[in-house]
This record gives sequence, structure tokens and C-alpha cells, in this order.
Amino acid sequence: MNRLLVLAAAAFGLAALKKMQDTQAERDLWAEATDEVDTNPGQ
Repeated sequence: MNRLLVLAAAAFGLAALKKMQDTQAERDLWAEATDEVDTNPGQ
């Protein structure tokens, strides 16, 4: 029974970690997509 609880907790932890990584990746992509464009590079 304890093994089942540990396995379930580990699976929940991995799922939560994956969700946080996906959320951060989406935020990073959105931030990059909405960056201002420099119309005069080098000046």
C-alpha cells in the first residue's frame, strides 16, 4: 500500500512539474512574440 502511495505522489509531482514547464515555455514564447521590433538597428 505504501508503494502505491509513493508511486502516486511521484506521478503527481512529475505531472505538476511538466505543467509548470509548459506554462513557462508558453510565457517565454508569448514574451518573444510580443517584443518590440527595432526599426533602426545599429543607430
